[in-house]
Amino acid sequence: MANGIQIHSDGGKDLVLATGRAHPELAAEVAQFLDIGLLPVEARDFANSETYVRFGESVRGTDLFILQSHTSPVNQWLMEQLIMIDAAKRASAKRITAVVPFMAYARQDKKSRGREPISARLVCDLLCRAGADRIMSIDLHTPQIQGFFDGPVDHLFAQPVLIDYVRTRMPAGNITVVSPDAGRIRVAEQWALELGGGPLAFVHKTRDVTRANVSHANRVVGDVDGRDCVLVDDLIDTAGTITEAIKVVLEAGAKSVIVAATHGVLSPPAAERLASSGACEVVVTNTLPLSEDQKFPGLTQLSIAEHLARAIKAVFEDQSVTAVFDGQMI
Repeated sequence: MANGIQIHSDGGKDLVLATGRAHPELAAEVAQFLDIGLLPVEARDFANSETYVRFGESVRGTDLFILQSHTSPVNQWLMEQLIMIDAAKRASAKRITAVVPFMAYARQDKKSRGREPISARLVCDLLCRAGADRIMSIDLHTPQIQGFFDGPVDHLFAQPVLIDYVRTRMPAGNITVVSPDAGRIRVAEQWALELGGGPLAFVHKTRDVTRANVSHANRVVGDVDGRDCVLVDDLIDTAGTITEAIKVVLEAGAKSVIVAATHGVLSPPAAERLASSGACEVVVTNTLPLSEDQKFPGLTQLSIAEHLARAIKAVFEDQSVTAVFDGQMI
């Protein structure tokens, strides 16, 4: 890897980008857009699975961005990022930003039943306690997670990247944006506005809170008959919810269905379900890496690297991140 980064602001700060081992390909792309090298990092696991991290160059006085997406195995990569943040704090980095394209435990943002944790809050507390001054993430499961962190949170949206692509795949004037459940209607409204103000629909869904990844799509509410439909969501895990939604939308008379989601978690058996779902295409971003086992015909992965690089540059230069993205962030 190229050594350190030498971007200097008027104040003489150094911008430094480091990455853990979860998704180094994304970090390399971001570094390329920033025209910098990645900070050399020595990271390894001991025989008992403990993680060791050491930075290969001084980070004293730097504006350090530590990029780690919490892919599987989630707990390993979350812990590695926490250790990297702690190492940076003890090495006297001036400001530490945890860049978390996909944040672990974001779906556990509230208590649905008694005696449950709020694990999303715990993750934010851990990042803060480790020494992160700021968090940057993309399409958090709910915006309220920003309030769990005691410091600035840059909540970016992948929507512009996804919409630009979907526009090339579907004819204008016949698009209905469909939310896979009532809770994502606000996001679907934003999509519909950007795609020309077409009609909205949502899938009425019931979920069993006692069982993970289990839901049932009942019916479509809205006009989808004869229309090209875009099913939008923040993430696809086992694909149970989204494939049920595809089924009921097609049964309601939809002409075609494209699925667009920010995070392709794609836990088994997602690939098999989506490949036979009837959707013409499934579009995700590269906030998470995809193995060969997770890929299938009809899957498209778009790069979010330039999006992240613009946000990192804005934070480093003390500019308004919201202004950089024309207000398309919270």
